[in-house]
Amino acid sequence: MMKFIVDVALKELSLRRAGEVGLDELDDGATISLGDKTLVLTTDSHTVKPLFFPGGDIGRLAIAGTVNDLAVMGARPLAMACAAVLEEGFLVEDFRKICQSIDAATREANVPLITGDTKVMERGALDGVVLTTTGIGVAETLVTDHGLKPGDKIIVTGTIGDHGVSILAHREGISVDVDLSSDVAPLWETVEAALKAGGVTAMKDPTRGGLAAALNDMASKAKVGILVNEADIPILPAVRSMSEMLGIDPLQITNEGKAIIGVESERCDEVLAAVLKTKYGKKACVIGEVTTDHPSDVILETVVGGRRLLESPVGDPAPRIC
Repeated sequence: MMKFIVDVALKELSLRRAGEVGLDELDDGATISLGDKTLVLTTDSHTVKPLFFPGGDIGRLAIAGTVNDLAVMGARPLAMACAAVLEEGFLVEDFRKICQSIDAATREANVPLITGDTKVMERGALDGVVLTTTGIGVAETLVTDHGLKPGDKIIVTGTIGDHGVSILAHREGISVDVDLSSDVAPLWETVEAALKAGGVTAMKDPTRGGLAAALNDMASKAKVGILVNEADIPILPAVRSMSEMLGIDPLQITNEGKAIIGVESERCDEVLAAVLKTKYGKKACVIGEVTTDHPSDVILETVVGGRRLLESPVGDPAPRIC
């Protein structure tokens, strides 16, 4: 997908920047310079299937995804817009449930939804509903995904793979005896705590392509190496076992309620302590560090003591999970 965007879309667009970060950076959002303020703008479309899943639905997903894209750029969310494209015949009651979920998520994140649009397409032209959300926020200190420096520590704010694995299991009709649900959640409170502690150098939310894709993106953009300790990566036993059953790698699957935070080594303990006190950061941990070795690569130190490349997935291992 990224190669497609670079090779096709970007080559046809001329005006790609309104501030420090624009389309060329391929970050989670872009900036608009406005006097002494830095506004951050982000937009995202959501095509998840099924629309309702354990732990959430397309409405909560749309709000959380946009809030998190703002948050990992250091931006406090100010307001949002939402556009809905509905398939002819879509159940009114289901749309009502989605709207109620949107309302609950915006109230939780304390972000008003102030404008939107609704369109209808003929039956069969669309699979139920597609939501597009746009968010705007303000960053006192802008954070990007390319700011890692050698010596930085890598923090992940919680367990990896929950969302993608639970969606796939639900989609395939696999019943499990344990509680397996999406991690979808708005993360501004968690990210704000990290920012206030200080020393944050880079952030990214590990959505499409999971932890592996996000870390590789951060390493490549900063031209540094990242060494990750596999034993330190938090993965729920249910996620691990279901991943094996489905034949997928939990490190390459989408998360919708986690952030990767690069932190200066001397501030790592303070940042981790601050994150652990938040609602969605209680299982945060340090999983690795930034090095000068193997620039642009992510090296995984395995549980048996070996080392291997942790590569981004080829293609999309699980379509329509966000």
